[in-house]
Amino acid sequence: MVKPPMKPLSDTERTELLPSLEGWTLVENRDAIHKRFVFDDFNAAFGWMTRVALFAEKADHHPEWFNVYNKVDVTLSTHDAKGLTRRDIEMAQRMDLFAAALTKD
Repeated sequence: MVKPPMKPLSDTERTELLPSLEGWTLVENRDAIHKRFVFDDFNAAFGWMTRVALFAEKADHHPEWFNVYNKVDVTLSTHDAKGLTRRDIEMAQRMDLFAAALTKD
């Protein structure tokens, strides 16, 4: 099934949605958001990336990311829409949720 094209976030949506994303920052000179995730070790980082990759494949929305040891830098933007969309917000929220699950006892 082909998903309908996404529209960039409106100013109202940006005002409502972006402040709720803890630790995510706007990327300079690009309509994108970025966050660095830090895990206990490489296994935790890679496990998180695997879980995100499975979700991303189902959502047909793939992050830009870079991993070194226990750190994963993530940039989200919807290329087809040439900017931030609700898909990016949903992906950021899911990434945060998966990361939080790794830190709970």
